[in-house]
Amino acid sequence: MNVEEIIEKVAKGEIKFHQVENYVNGDKRLATEIRRKALERKLGIKLEHIGHYSIDPNQLIGRNIENMIGVVQIPMGVAGPLKINGEYAKGEFYIPLATTEGALVASVNRGCSALTEAGGVVTTLLDDKMTRAPLIKCPNARRAREVAQWVQENLEYLQEKAVSKVTRHGKLRGVKPFIVGRNLYLRFEFETGDAMGMNMVTIASEEIMKVIEEHFPDVRYLALSGNLCVDKKPNAVNFILGRGKTVVVEAVVPREIVKRKLKTTPELIAEVNYLKNLVGSAQAGSYGFNAHFGNIVGAIFLATGQDEAQITEGSHGITIAEVTPEGDLYISITMPSLEIGTVGGGTRVPTQREALEIMGVAGGGDPPGVNAKKFAEIVAGAVLAGELSLLAAIAAKHLARAHKMLGR
Repeated sequence: MNVEEIIEKVAKGEIKFHQVENYVNGDKRLATEIRRKALERKLGIKLEHIGHYSIDPNQLIGRNIENMIGVVQIPMGVAGPLKINGEYAKGEFYIPLATTEGALVASVNRGCSALTEAGGVVTTLLDDKMTRAPLIKCPNARRAREVAQWVQENLEYLQEKAVSKVTRHGKLRGVKPFIVGRNLYLRFEFETGDAMGMNMVTIASEEIMKVIEEHFPDVRYLALSGNLCVDKKPNAVNFILGRGKTVVVEAVVPREIVKRKLKTTPELIAEVNYLKNLVGSAQAGSYGFNAHFGNIVGAIFLATGQDEAQITEGSHGITIAEVTPEGDLYISITMPSLEIGTVGGGTRVPTQREALEIMGVAGGGDPPGVNAKKFAEIVAGAVLAGELSLLAAIAAKHLARAHKMLGR
């Protein structure tokens, strides 16, 4: 069949979208074009802009996307420089932000300017782990407790017999068991190097389940994810125990900079933060005691090829703003669940890799893990910049004016 015949058959449903590669000798770029043209014909529409792209479908289909028809383009801006005094990120950084929300990049940029003039932010990485929590059904609760105790006492054995078989970079470092009736949820914690690590720990956890079933023939491995991981859902356990990177970012902004650059005072920012981010969030039952973590996390995730569904956990966290004895502004954020990586997944897409290169964190680090940790500190620093700027805009009653100017 020639290309025109294939398009017609796809449009009629005689060839399914996922079968197109079989008719073009595996040429994924051509298959992408055929699917898009067939969809245009079937729906009577034009997908002109979706069909313009520079990335190679042959590098993406089967790894990052299925039934590809083109791309969605999202405007990307840059904020910065932001000075970071971190454990891994040291110096001034520009932050790529992919968004269609007018005023967001400008707001983060203003926060970066104020923080950098104040001497920069200090970042502290508290924890780094990726979790997966399989579910085991046991004969009774006492058996569930026995299995949990055995697993806790045999982490090195499980690393050797299971984890090391399927990954070079993943390391089992802990487990937190939860027993509900006769059901055992094992929340495994792994180190995953520079990868976000979700696929890595999923595969490793399945191998662990095989070993557990061999040792305990009377238990049944029921689900690879028992939802205590917790992945891509608002939840309390990640807010408390953390998942991915747990980061604290702090800064002291002199009163003069707050007044000159942010057009308000430390006292007003502290009051707005207390009544909005803390009291207001408590009344709402929110897991996000902050102004808009998700805005900055989302824009960076889209720019750099992170799993966009994990913006959910990235929006968890607490913003603190206080007036120092000297009358300056102390501001900090705590992010318990920043799930990011610099290798694997969408980070291999060329445009997203270029965004990572802007921050100097593309690919694997030496030793493994340092690039992802550096990236976490940069993301968290950008989030603090966004929090500072938005709180100041609200305190100065400039929020609506900024959105009229930049967002309409």
